[in-house]
Amino acid sequence: MRCPICEKDEDKVIDSRSARGGSVIRRRRECLSCGHRFTTYETIEQAPVYVIKKDGRREPFNRDKLLNGILMACKKRPIPMETLETIVQEIETKIHNNFPIEVPSRVIGEMVMDKLQELDEVAYVRFASVYRQFKNVQEFMEESEAVQKRRIQKEIDKSQLWIFTQKPEIGSQKSF
Repeated sequence: MRCPICEKDEDKVIDSRSARGGSVIRRRRECLSCGHRFTTYETIEQAPVYVIKKDGRREPFNRDKLLNGILMACKKRPIPMETLETIVQEIETKIHNNFPIEVPSRVIGEMVMDKLQELDEVAYVRFASVYRQFKNVQEFMEESEAVQKRRIQKEIDKSQLWIFTQKPEIGSQKSF
């Protein structure tokens, strides 16, 4: 590996670790000429998957484009970068496993929205507003209301879950 400082290609590997759920190997290296330490990542080279855009164009799947879209939706939200990397990795894995040649862009968008909906409501609505191309404030408000209804339903479901997790008291006359 060529050193980014002195450009000599003599180095030694100091540390190797699995990263991104085991799909990447992270290596710390030290240049034997200048002593500079740097990090490299090794991934499996896969056949390119093409994204079918709404207008029918095809372009190679771009992991960085996916990450940047999610980063924009999560801007100034309390979400660790590691979590976003994990989301991107999960989506990328699903794409490669289920769509070996081509994937419609709407499928990727729906995967992102599903992940963001679980993660952060604000990030979800931001992404949905761009992805679904909201035309006005009314559409934005309708989506926000739908998010609130889902949150309330989740809370109701959680509060009623205790009914199924409670063990009946032996000898008790209580009934539900």
